[in-house]
Amino acid sequence: MILFPSADPSDLTQNQYASTNKGRHVYLLEDHESFRMIIEKVLTVHGFIVHAFENPYDFLSLKSIEAPAVIVTDMRMPKMNGVELQAEIAARGKQIPFVFISGEASLDQGLKAMKQGAIEFLIKPFDIDELMKAVVKGFEQDIRHSNLLLLNKKQEDNLAKLTKRERDIYGLLLKSYNNNELAEATGLTINTIKDYKAKVMEKMGVKTLADLIRQNSEIK
Repeated sequence: MILFPSADPSDLTQNQYASTNKGRHVYLLEDHESFRMIIEKVLTVHGFIVHAFENPYDFLSLKSIEAPAVIVTDMRMPKMNGVELQAEIAARGKQIPFVFISGEASLDQGLKAMKQGAIEFLIKPFDIDELMKAVVKGFEQDIRHSNLLLLNKKQEDNLAKLTKRERDIYGLLLKSYNNNELAEATGLTINTIKDYKAKVMEKMGVKTLADLIRQNSEIK
């Protein structure tokens, strides 16, 4: 079973995790009832919102998954193992971090899980701190991914505001063209180039050329 620290797990509600983990959803899949209850309690007292399932099919039947989210799942479950669940989630177009727990998973399963992007592979028995570090790492990844999607969406919306000529100027600005180089490449006057640059900056929501280039690099 899990190796608890010396403190009573019920006292952990006031620890460093409880306040920072509010609103974070852990989807727990474990077919062993007593083990599932232990992990659910540990995660709950650390401030997470825990959704516990006995089998993958109940989880997969959900109409929606709350975000940010991390999946903590046993590797060996009846009818569908953890790697198969991980592949099914990916096939549905979802990128949810996985933390695997197992008592007797094969090396091949572990390697495949990690190749498919698993955060951690914990072998029972494991320490609470190991589980917490893995789950927190998973949330950091999920939040980072969500922020990246928002940045991408924002840039797509901003790019849609640009005229064809402004898009041309935008592409050259990303290559660090100065005013003279822009004028030579487009055949426009310096004053016209300055007007186009100002419009591009305004529509893309940036103040400087460095900010524009940085914005573009961050979403790649």
